[in-house]
Amino acid sequence: MTAKDTLHRPLGLLAELTHRCPLGCPYCSNPLALESRDDELDTATWARVMREAAALGVLQVHLSGGEPAARRDLAEITAAAHHAGLYTNLITSGVGLTDARITALYDAGLDHVQISIQDGEEKSADHIAGYRGAFARKNELAAQVRRLGMLLTVNMVVHRANIERIEAMVELALALDASRVEIAHVQYYGWALKNRAALMPTRAQVERARTFVEDLRAQHHGRIVIDAVVPDYHARYPKPCLGGWGRRSLNINPSGRVLPCHAAEVIPGLEFWSVREHALADIWANAPAFNAFRGTAWMQEPCASCARRDQDFGGCRCQAFLLTGDARATDPVCELSPRHTQVVELAAIQDDAPYDYRHQRSPA
Repeated sequence: MTAKDTLHRPLGLLAELTHRCPLGCPYCSNPLALESRDDELDTATWARVMREAAALGVLQVHLSGGEPAARRDLAEITAAAHHAGLYTNLITSGVGLTDARITALYDAGLDHVQISIQDGEEKSADHIAGYRGAFARKNELAAQVRRLGMLLTVNMVVHRANIERIEAMVELALALDASRVEIAHVQYYGWALKNRAALMPTRAQVERARTFVEDLRAQHHGRIVIDAVVPDYHARYPKPCLGGWGRRSLNINPSGRVLPCHAAEVIPGLEFWSVREHALADIWANAPAFNAFRGTAWMQEPCASCARRDQDFGGCRCQAFLLTGDARATDPVCELSPRHTQVVELAAIQDDAPYDYRHQRSPA
C-alpha cells in the first residue's frame, strides 16, 4: 500500500466458527483441508473478537462455517456479537437447528437468518446437498424464523444442475416469506474448483438465467429483493474482490487466522496473523497478508494503466493465482487479460461425473 492509498475501515466480518457441517455440497468454498474441532477458537476468544471488530468499525457479522449450529456455544457467540453492537446474520444449512435453538438465538439477539437451499425440487436439493431430508428441514426452519419475526434471506447457489429452475426457487423463497433471495452462481474455489466440470453451466444457460432474473425482478418488484451476480467464467470483466483486497471486509477462520477473503490461503507465501496472538486492529492495519494486494501499487499491466483498476481492483487474487500461477496477474476472467481465452475454454468444459462431495476428513 502506498502513501496515497487510504486504509478503510472494514464494514463486514465473516466469522467461520467451524468447518463441521452435515451437508456435503460439492460447491462448498471451504478449503479441501478442513480444520478440526480441536483447533477451533473458544467462546471467550470469539467474544473478544466481536468487541474488537465493533471498535474497528465493523457493522455486521456473518456467523458462518461449515454449519455454525455445530457449535454448542452458538447462542453465546451470538449474544457477544449483539452486545458489541453488531448486526448479526446467521448463514446456515438449516440442519441441526431445532425450534428451541433458533428461539434461543433470537433471544440472544440474532437479527437475520440466511438459509441455503440447493434446489426448488426436494429430490434434487437433497442430492446436491448429499443429505436426505435437508430440504424439508430448511423449510421448517424458515417457517420458524418468520414466526419469530426475524428477517429471512434464501441463498440459492446456482450451477448446471439447477440453473433452469431459478423461477421455481424464487417462488419457493416467496412461499417462505423471505424478504430477499440471493442467486449466487458457483464461485470456483475449494470444493467447487474440484467439481468445476460437473457444476459449470453452459453459456446459453447463463444467458437464459440472466433473462429469467430480470423478468422475475419486474414481476415481483416490491415483494422480494432479488440479488444476482453473473458467474465469473461467463463475464466480460471480473468482480472486485469483496470490494477490494483488505478494503471493506475480513474473514476469520475456525482456528483464528484472519484472511482478506475466504480463499486467500490458496496463495502461497502470504503470512496470516491470528487473533490468538494479535489484536484485530493490528491485523487489519499491519498483517502482511492484508497489505500484499491493497491499493493498486502491486498491479501489473494491463491493470496498472486500466481505467477500471479502481472499480474491480484487478479482479480476484485467488482466482488469478489458481488459473495462472501468479497472484499479481490480471484475473483471467477479464477480457483484457492476455489469458482470457483460458477461461473461455474452461467454461466450455462440462461433464456428468458424480460429485466429489465435501467431507470433513482432509484429503490425503
